[in-house]
Amino acid sequence: MKYKHLIIEKREYDLLKKLISEGQYQKDVSYKNSILKLKEELLNAKIVKKEELPDDVVRFNSMVTIQTPFLKKTYQLVSPSHSDLRENKISVLAPMGLALFGYSTNDEITWEFPSGENKIKIIDVTQQN
Repeated sequence: MKYKHLIIEKREYDLLKKLISEGQYQKDVSYKNSILKLKEELLNAKIVKKEELPDDVVRFNSMVTIQTPFLKKTYQLVSPSHSDLRENKISVLAPMGLALFGYSTNDEITWEFPSGENKIKIIDVTQQN
């Protein structure tokens, strides 16, 4: 991990905690496991002001290019209400969104998905205004 822990902007941290709280009643096991894992990671996250957040950290609306053993793809991480896989917009509360949030370029993550455990490498992160 490039920065030794997740880095999250304070306002987005508060929003993420609210979304996680609302989403914890999902019945899907992999979804619940993803939420639990992120909640654990948030305990050690570094919460920063907007101007202190490095540009290569995955956050709301980031464009993230990832590499897995099966594909290389770019997604935009969005709030649940804006999720649309046809447009490569994934919810921050989807297992992939939960896996990526707060990580940065060149980080490698092992995460549990509906299809099983998978490794993800973050190739590139760009911020959308």
